Order: sequence, then C-alpha cells, then structure tokens
Amino acid sequence: IDRFDYLNDGDPDSGKSLGIEGIWLTPIYSSLSYHKYDVTDYYTIDADFGTQEDLDELIAQCHARGVKLILDLVINHTARDNDWFRSFSDAHRREDPSDPFYDFYSYYTEGETAPAGRTFTSLYGTNIYYECNFSGDMPELNYDSPAVREEVLKVARYYLDRGVDGFRFDAAKYVYFGDHDASVAFWAEFIETLRAEYPGLYTVAEVWDGDGITSRYYPVMNCFNFTTAQSEGLIASTAKKGNAATLTNYVESYLKSIADMNPDAMYVPFIANHDTDRAAGFLTVSSGYMQMAANLYILGPGSPFLYYGEELGMRGSRGGANTDANRRLAMVWG
Repeated sequence: IDRFDYLNDGDPDSGKSLGIEGIWLTPIYSSLSYHKYDVTDYYTIDADFGTQEDLDELIAQCHARGVKLILDLVINHTARDNDWFRSFSDAHRREDPSDPFYDFYSYYTEGETAPAGRTFTSLYGTNIYYECNFSGDMPELNYDSPAVREEVLKVARYYLDRGVDGFRFDAAKYVYFGDHDASVAFWAEFIETLRAEYPGLYTVAEVWDGDGITSRYYPVMNCFNFTTAQSEGLIASTAKKGNAATLTNYVESYLKSIADMNPDAMYVPFIANHDTDRAAGFLTVSSGYMQMAANLYILGPGSPFLYYGEELGMRGSRGGANTDANRRLAMVWG
C-alpha cells in the first residue's frame, strides 16, 4: 500500500512506475510457516502481512488504479494445525464415520493396500494413514467429499465478495494425484460454479509440467508456461545468444495450440518465481542477458508475470539448502 506508486502510480503516461496491471499475492492466510503454503485458517490474514482491513485497503487501491488483485488459492492441502484436520483426526480417534469431517482428507486404513505412487503418514491414535505428498505437515483434502468441495467454494466466495479479482491455483495437478482427468474435472466444476456468480473471474494455474500435460488443463483455465521459464527455458537460452527463431516459432505454435483448446486462452510466461532460483543469478545484469530476457517475455504476446525484485536484479537461490527462503527474501524498495 505504501509503495503503490512504484508499482502503478495511476498515470500510464508518467513513466515513473512499473505500470503493472495485476498483483499476485502468494498465500496471505494464517500459517505457522515462513512460506504460508500450509494454511491453518483461510479466513484469517496472517499477522506477518497485516489484517483484513489492510487487504480491503489494498483491493481499493488496486481498483482505483485499474490493477487486478489475485490471491494464491492453496486448496490441495492444508496445515496439520488447521481445524479441519483436527476435526478429521478427532473423528477417526472416536471411530465415528457419521462425523462430517470423517472423510475430509484422503487416507487409507491399515490392512488396505496403499495407493501406488503417493505418500502417506500414520495418524497417531488411529489405524489410518493420511495422504501428504508434499510434507507430513500438509495433509491432502479429499475431493471425493462433497463437503470439501463446498467448503473450498466458500473460501473462494469469501475473498471474491471482498473484491479480489481471481486466483492462482497452487499445485493444480495434484488435487487427484496422478489422475489428470479427475483433477481437470474438478477444476472445470469449481471454476464454472464461481464464474456463474463472478463473470469477471481471473484464473491461472500452476501445472508444473511439460506442454503435453498443461494442454489437458487449458480447456478449463490458463496455465503458467514452464517450457519457456527458468534457467534452461527458451527465454533464458535465447537471451544468452541462442537462436531467436527457436523461441518465436515455439510461441507462435503454442499460441495456436491453446487457442484451438480454448478461444479465451492466454500464454502466461515468466522467467522465475518463488519456487525457482532468481533469474538475475543465472542470467546476470552485467552481461545484459537479464535485460534481454525481460525484453523477450514482457514485450511479447500473452500475460507476463514479473517476480518482484526482478526489475532490480535481485538475486536469491536455494544453493545447498533444503528451503526456498533465499528465493523469497524481502523486496528491496527504492
């Protein structure tokens, strides 16, 4: 809020701001972690970031300047400390299948065969194992449960009613782990339901995979393009004196392919985000490669996403650490 003039000062001709047209906030819901991708309460803003009133003010500032605001909607999993998981755990300890939270999370019972390729952890005091493909602290919701589907719709409606313009869907392909058809069917139903109530809804999904997989989701929603992103992607390789025709031919072909799937589809390029090493580290500013990469994707077609600090050449990499914290350091304003 205090630095909004840096992002967009409301005057497209001033030349004094970045002129951004949208903001994607990574999770702002209450969470005990630094990254906030394990939500304890979807209806509370984490104290690290502010209050509901601050969010309302940010939404008003955005809309006054023609900027859209989207939130990271993390609904593949929650935190173990979420009241939903507490209720689920309690229902199983009491062995009460009539409890509405009994099937709220994905699990299998001792003696059954564990579903192949997925990760499960035992729930203390019970004979079940709950699904947790990202971490034992991130139990996975069960989307075969109508109650779960209705509850996540309530979360989305809550923020759309406050004026948020849409969502970035985290881990979209994992809703039904290993079953893209089921995951796509869920998102189709979820988005169709919301769009009937909020016609201007903006959606973009994280389907971290190749085009053969993201193409299965494109009839339903736009997806970030990982083929052109990161240190080995087509944008970086072209910026570092690669063959420009390789990039332009790919983008032209990609635009046609997604338009055939969905006439409203958009190409959504980026070079780095909160899950990758920062681009200034693998491209470098002094070489000019960083600036050239920015030219290639910001001045091209589609709806480019700029990771905060990229325009300043901010660096941050995982290195040998098993954490993304250095990739997500605080913005250097100025």
